[in-house]
Amino acid sequence: MANTAQARKRVRQAEKHNAANASYRSMTRTYVKKTINAIKSNNREEAVKAFAKAQGALDRSVKRGLIHKNKVARLLSRLNAQIKALA
Repeated sequence: MANTAQARKRVRQAEKHNAANASYRSMTRTYVKKTINAIKSNNREEAVKAFAKAQGALDRSVKRGLIHKNKVARLLSRLNAQIKALA
């Protein structure tokens, strides 16, 4: 239990940050799923557009500290290779 004013404030801040991070993480996953679905449907133009949005969201999630940079680099590399293979 938070006994000091500072501790109570930190609890409030943590709740807000957790909610914002969960929302952002969910949005990022949605962009990645849209890219994967476009790749599976062999729609290269749609995949390229979805990949651009996913790339921006993933890079921002690294900046926020939500996902490790190596995981994002690996994911982007694999997605990009799959898109190139569609050509």
